[in-house]
Amino acid sequence: MTKPLFITFEGPEGAGKTSVLQALVAELQPQLGEALVTTREPGGNPISEAIRAILQPAEDNGMDDRTEALLYTAARRQHLVSVVLPALEAGKVVISDRYVDSSLAYQGGGRGLGVDHIWQINQFAIDGLMPDLTIYFDVPAEVGLARVMANRQDKIDRLDKESLAFHQAVRETYLALQRDFSDRIKLIDATQPLEQVIAETRTLLFDIIASRKESSL
Repeated sequence: MTKPLFITFEGPEGAGKTSVLQALVAELQPQLGEALVTTREPGGNPISEAIRAILQPAEDNGMDDRTEALLYTAARRQHLVSVVLPALEAGKVVISDRYVDSSLAYQGGGRGLGVDHIWQINQFAIDGLMPDLTIYFDVPAEVGLARVMANRQDKIDRLDKESLAFHQAVRETYLALQRDFSDRIKLIDATQPLEQVIAETRTLLFDIIASRKESSL
């Protein structure tokens, strides 16, 4: 029986984290079966998915920056109580595509609202629950945006269309978080070929899952 484990994937637009997650879930599923739960933010449940639709339309909807930050936080809270916490309480491994670090980077850094302010409002939502491991996929903003425009034309939303300066600030904030919390946040160079990125991520995932199995004996 694997002990509860909470893992998050983070990265700027075009980092490829979702592609890596999909590839590795296919490998982990046969091993963990129902003990593996994969989810995403914002979303993962009907209420949070409804908030996602408001947050990520194709075109700018005139949303105030603080309203945006609060809506992401509300979606996160519902995601926690509906998906993450029940799975952890049942002893499962939860892998989420984004979590609180996304708000710190996008709203705190990209929107210029301040990491400390975004952290404060999220504390009420997450009630102290932080991931056991966060894998951050790093890519320069120019490279990531070029990937988005080349490969995701049918899924481009209002955040993808933000200025280069916005996306550079997001990345810089992510890098600062990784430096400050290097014990939890592990950096992977996402400019490498996808196969290499998957291989490095596989090592991190399999190592922490194996260690949890051992500690539960």
